Amino acid sequence: MKAQRLARIDHEIQRILGILITQELKDPRLGFTTVTRVEVTDDLRFCKVHVSVIGDRHAARQTLDALESAKGFLRGELGHRIDLRYTPELLFEEDRSVERAIELARTMREDAMRRAPVPPVEESQDARTNEDG
Repeated sequence: MKAQRLARIDHEIQRILGILITQELKDPRLGFTTVTRVEVTDDLRFCKVHVSVIGDRHAARQTLDALESAKGFLRGELGHRIDLRYTPELLFEEDRSVERAIELARTMREDAMRRAPVPPVEESQDARTNEDG
């Protein structure tokens, strides 16, 4: 299948799943979740869904469990909203790239602060006046 068509299908599935997860699912285990990337196989039978979860490891695990539980519902809704011969089976994976980017930015900021020269301390006007007087 042409790469351009697969890219359009990936984008449309990502858009639909993003809406379904944020607006349709009411599972309390779902954290703040973003569908960051979708990869459909050439035969359209499988779809790897990368999700980013704000929170700790426990929150991410709970969110993935909730998505696994809702997999049938999500696949059914996806089948109603997108016109494909086959509705792909959904495989959810945690995407930690956002978390790694935040950690990298924090590390770089801390390193820059350590390397920054300490500005000289200027004497206050009061200290100079007392010395003169």
